[in-house]
Amino acid sequence: MASIAASIQPLKTSAFSSPLRVLAFSRPSLNPLLSRSYGMAGVAPISQPRRFPSKPPGSSLSARCFSALSPELKSTLDKVVKSHKVILFMKGTKDFPQCGFSSTVVQILNSLNVPFETLNILENEILRQGLKEYSNWPTFPQLYIDGEFFGGCDITVEAYKNGQLQEQLEKAICS
Repeated sequence: MASIAASIQPLKTSAFSSPLRVLAFSRPSLNPLLSRSYGMAGVAPISQPRRFPSKPPGSSLSARCFSALSPELKSTLDKVVKSHKVILFMKGTKDFPQCGFSSTVVQILNSLNVPFETLNILENEILRQGLKEYSNWPTFPQLYIDGEFFGGCDITVEAYKNGQLQEQLEKAICS
């Protein structure tokens, strides 16, 4: 676990030491993240802007979209994912899951006696948002086997029930 934390640590210091930008809309009433019911808690820090072509004439809404997956974060995630046969990005830890879905996947992996690492995505919002883009999967937990994204809780449960998860894990552990 120390090696994972060491890999993620540079994200907190060097790569993101400058002020981070947030998703900005010219009309806040159209942005649910800035509405009264959500407050500012839902606004995620991001690092790299993605620009769209200029708005069509007569359009009153302008938006700037930003990516949470910076090149530095992508490189770090590549290293972390490829350096472990089985890694679970989850809410909480394997000893103290803070989400029922994360707990379910931990229980499945424990029942199969598979050595695996976990990384608590609640400790780093940049990591949490970047992983969603990295895997192209919007929810957690996210299970990676042999350097490849396997799936979330529902996919893991289904694969466990039909034996596909056990096969995939055996291949990864034996390789």
